[in-house]
Amino acid sequence: MVDRVSLAPTLRHSKHPEALRVATVNVNGIRAAYRRGMQEWLADRNVDILCLQEVRAPDSVVRELLGDSWHILHSEAAAKGRAGVAVASRLAPSETREHIGDEYFASAGRWVEADFDLGGSTLSVVSAYVHSGEAGSPQQDDKYRFLDLMKARLTELRSTRDHALVVGDLNVGHTTRDIRNWKGNLKKAGFLPEERAYFDSFLGDAVGWVDVHRDLAGDVDGPYTWWSWRGKAFDNDAGWRIDYHLATPELAAAATSAVVDRAHSWEARFSDHAPLVVDYQLLQPQD
Repeated sequence: MVDRVSLAPTLRHSKHPEALRVATVNVNGIRAAYRRGMQEWLADRNVDILCLQEVRAPDSVVRELLGDSWHILHSEAAAKGRAGVAVASRLAPSETREHIGDEYFASAGRWVEADFDLGGSTLSVVSAYVHSGEAGSPQQDDKYRFLDLMKARLTELRSTRDHALVVGDLNVGHTTRDIRNWKGNLKKAGFLPEERAYFDSFLGDAVGWVDVHRDLAGDVDGPYTWWSWRGKAFDNDAGWRIDYHLATPELAAAATSAVVDRAHSWEARFSDHAPLVVDYQLLQPQD
């Protein structure tokens, strides 16, 4: 199954006319990403729905950079220069919601939802950012609180939507296949047993979602989506797979390819995360 997620660069930009292409990327500051070449990547990628995390910019800047051809739902964080999530789409959403439902996180810039009509059915797309946390700290307590809310919302979305998709930087490596140096991170945030247990629940029978990227990639190491800027992590592919497409089962069954747009060199990266791009064989949203 590996060839389904490692398409040749010359082929990966094309798509079936009825496919819906959804991309997610933590841009680590959209202004910095654009300075490093994000616009060139996006211009050639034929994306229908673009989900961003760690936008770290005012709404006016986001709209200026992305341009008028996108419908943009953007939730800024109250803390300047922190977090921020967005859903940008080529066609207009029918309904939007700007946070996960708990006032504690209302201004955190971590969760936005957009609904799209698929000609008789509804697709809900979420751009989510789960912060990294720190073991044994109040920040980690906040992370668990957010993951609790996420579990509840995943359950609601599955029961009330025809199709639902939660994408983004979720800052947890689910299994040893998702982190190159997993043995050195067993006691660190991002790979703690308590965090991984949430993903067991999300993907188990009770909540019932599917990790689309893993489903298509199979039982292989990675493919990773994040590498530290420091040292030789990128060159040695010492990465983490922490960016996800989590889908309801019927939607996951419609996924035909998942590609990590890993830059060809350290210097060519526009973020420390690479975009994760998935094609779903569904009718595109209708105005």
